Amino acid sequence: MAEVRSCPKCDAFFNYTGMRDVCAKCAQAEEDLYQVVYRFLRKRENRAATVERIVEVTGVEEATLYNWVRRGRLHTAMFPNLGYPCDQCGRLTSEGKICARCREELKQDLRTFDAAKQFREDVANRDKGTYHAGKH
Repeated sequence: MAEVRSCPKCDAFFNYTGMRDVCAKCAQAEEDLYQVVYRFLRKRENRAATVERIVEVTGVEEATLYNWVRRGRLHTAMFPNLGYPCDQCGRLTSEGKICARCREELKQDLRTFDAAKQFREDVANRDKGTYHAGKH
């Protein structure tokens, strides 16, 4: 069942069905802009364009461009300088929510945490003495 929502771009009401987050008019405008960006990037000399250059030439908003990369509409394998900001540090990444550097830092922090936890458990177990009560 569709619900009525307000378009975040133009404030028009539309039936939200789970497919688009904007009204049909804004979705068509975004699709037209996508075609402009895609035609720009398809030219061999533009394939290595940076996000800033694409924004400058096509007029697309950075957030929209990042959204297309995140959703897989623009593939970083074809356009190597594209990406979207890491949720942790803001560096461009092309997969997941955080970049490779932040993933490695997170893994290192988890290893450190696990080692500290293991050390605390070992100390606690070593300090426990075993007491055997015998018959007198």
